[in-house]
Amino acid sequence: MPVQRKKKRKLNYKKIKALIAVVALIVVGYMAFKHGRQVIKADAEAESVQPHLNDSLTNAMSSYAGTEKMDEIIEKYLKRWEVNGAQLAVSRNDSLVFAKGYGWAEKEKGQRMEPSNIMRIASVSKLVTAVGIMKLQEMGKVRLADHVFGPRGILNDTAYTNAIQDTKYLDITVEQLLRHQAGFTNYAGDPMFSTRYIMMQNHLSTPPTNPELLRIVLKKRHLSYQPGQGQKYCNIGYMLLSLIIEKRSGMSYEAFMQKYVLRPAGCYDFHIAGNYYKDRHPREVKYYMHKEAEPIEEFNNSGRMVVKCYGENNIPHLLGAGAWCASAAELCHFISAIDGDPHYPDILSPKSVQAMTEEMPNHKFSLGWNFTPKDGPWIRTGTLSGTSALVMKFPDNQCWVFLTNTSTWKGQGFAKDTKELFERLRKEFGAELKPLPVVW
Repeated sequence: MPVQRKKKRKLNYKKIKALIAVVALIVVGYMAFKHGRQVIKADAEAESVQPHLNDSLTNAMSSYAGTEKMDEIIEKYLKRWEVNGAQLAVSRNDSLVFAKGYGWAEKEKGQRMEPSNIMRIASVSKLVTAVGIMKLQEMGKVRLADHVFGPRGILNDTAYTNAIQDTKYLDITVEQLLRHQAGFTNYAGDPMFSTRYIMMQNHLSTPPTNPELLRIVLKKRHLSYQPGQGQKYCNIGYMLLSLIIEKRSGMSYEAFMQKYVLRPAGCYDFHIAGNYYKDRHPREVKYYMHKEAEPIEEFNNSGRMVVKCYGENNIPHLLGAGAWCASAAELCHFISAIDGDPHYPDILSPKSVQAMTEEMPNHKFSLGWNFTPKDGPWIRTGTLSGTSALVMKFPDNQCWVFLTNTSTWKGQGFAKDTKELFERLRKEFGAELKPLPVVW
């Protein structure tokens, strides 16, 4: 009996020790969880109290002696083009020296355009996406030489692989998508802007998701040339780059870009745009069409007739091809973080910046930029129904950004004329603009 009692006590001690260990683990886990919650909360609070550029900008900051003539030139330019509202932002040596709104953010409500308003930036979004790819490469999660499709490709889901009919798709690389050299053309319509027709052709009752759209393209469209052997501007390539970012990061495209690209660059007011007036973000403008524009059938095949800038296209599904909205000033700030200029720290390595801005022969596209000539301005343009955008980074470290909330009757010709406007304003006023008292 004594022996049995002794064994029983030992057994009880073991149970007590095990119970203590479990309790300790629970306590430690709870403390770690609590600490984690506190860290997350502290990070969120720190971000919320950190001054953001758009929070402090006003037209008054860029209204001082010497800018009246500049204002007059810009206002005449907008009147000639029948543009309701626009923004101009200028940085020099990575410091903001001018940021001003002109005309109306929303004419019907009497809301003047301010430099803190945001608007769709169209294909300037491609530059943002290219930076995301370069960031992923620096993180070791993707290489520009990686293949996109096939069993060893990045988008190697069987749903994609089994849909491929044209084996040339297996040769597409990440870099070819960035440079519009993947073999895509718009001979049957740009897939990103043909939602209604794709729905009808494939007997769909709802607009396809991006993965569904990709499967349709892989199954029904052949590439027009061998990847790398030609060049044709096409939006679907940058939608694919957005899917690559999601696949390799394990995050949504927008979440990855916000966490690893935009916030590190000091840009807190970039957002994926919506389709309709009711979907606007805080500070977002109203969009307008030029007078000759006629209503068009809604992208989702509803049969409704809509204003082109509010329902012609499925804007959020453009993702990195054209869905971002921002202010001209924050775009200037973004450029300062990817331009190799030492005045403001870059979020990319010098190697990545050099790769993105290398001058390409034969007018080939740069990575994200349209063109980056060695002795001329780097250029990125963007156009959507209801908006236009132009970014130019000059060799003398001036960056000029112009955004509008109105379509023009001349389309791409507006960008050409705006470049000429930049040259005139730079010559007359560029050296006289003063750094603004804002958080940069």
